[in-house]
Amino acid sequence: MTIKVLVVDDSSFFRRRVSEIINASPALEVIATANNGQEAIDMVIKHKPDVVTMDIEMPVMNGITAVQKIMASTPVPILMFSSLTHQGASATLDALEAGACDFLPKKFEDIARDKEEAITLLQQRIQTIARRRVYRVTEKTAESVHTSTSHSVNNPSARKSITPGAALTALQRANERQQISAKSTLNSNPSSAPVAATKPMRTKASGKSYKVLAIGTSTGGPVALQKILTALPSDFKLPIVLIQHMPGTFTKAFADRLNSNCRIAVKEAENGDILRAGCAYLAPGGKQMMVGPNGQIKILDGSAALNYKPSVDITFASLSKSYADKVLAIVLTGMGADGRDGARLLKDKGAEIWAQDEASCVVYGMPQAVTKAGIATESIALEQVAKRILVELKHE
Repeated sequence: MTIKVLVVDDSSFFRRRVSEIINASPALEVIATANNGQEAIDMVIKHKPDVVTMDIEMPVMNGITAVQKIMASTPVPILMFSSLTHQGASATLDALEAGACDFLPKKFEDIARDKEEAITLLQQRIQTIARRRVYRVTEKTAESVHTSTSHSVNNPSARKSITPGAALTALQRANERQQISAKSTLNSNPSSAPVAATKPMRTKASGKSYKVLAIGTSTGGPVALQKILTALPSDFKLPIVLIQHMPGTFTKAFADRLNSNCRIAVKEAENGDILRAGCAYLAPGGKQMMVGPNGQIKILDGSAALNYKPSVDITFASLSKSYADKVLAIVLTGMGADGRDGARLLKDKGAEIWAQDEASCVVYGMPQAVTKAGIATESIALEQVAKRILVELKHE
């Protein structure tokens, strides 16, 4: 069945160029175009597309506001186009928080080695997010995400802290809700093909000891990481290593945003940084990040042949050598299988590997890879990951 696409951009040249690329695939069809956010809202209601591609800077109504309104009324998977600037990165992160599924640079040559690769990437990205179930996001929630979290950082008492006891109770309740929800879904629509069920999560620590927490992710990662990291206390016991597939001009803006929203410290990793507890280090885009046995970070250019820069596999592999079984590694939402090979090396050394469950992923690619390979010991819903981490670490 053909995937129907709405293309939104104020540039007639870009609308035409994107439409040509999309229509070149027999699986895709551009059913309409719009030149501003308000037109996009009207077209979504009229044409009911399967996917929307959205520019950010447009007259009448910008892309971020359009995303907020679309996701509040007629939710649909949205792919943002962004400029590779600090300002463009900040606006793109706003759009992702508002409900957009993913983003691509407007200059395709910035993410592809040649024209054919760029065409394939765009077509594949649209097909991938078209399969994603999206949910209504209220405008009030979307508009207040950044403001409310920033306010809570400035006023720590206003932000609810998760204690070990509270985390344990929340996990137990989540398990109960999960079982009830699964029964309800099967009873109400037994002929449907449900998302693979997530096993009830452990509500007790495994008893292992750790020296570092490592998290790898791609599509859907910015929102997922923010949800997890903002729930961690300022006295978090471990250093955190973050690998997010993202362009080089985006990672500094993303790290700064996380730092302003979280109680822990968050920074873009730099060559020579030494891991310290309560601080998260985000791998810089366009580079590879490795961690030595003394906790020293190495930032390298890496091979041009590698598909991902940064690569989860590369960082996980370095941690397997430096920290062996003292690593708690988590693979979150994302396309492809990056992280599987590195996670296997960690598991061979005795490390603990978790994966995000299918139902809460934007794209169930990377977590599925480690789960299908039998590497992940747990499959966890996104909203429970932070609580599960605190229970595992017996945080006090």
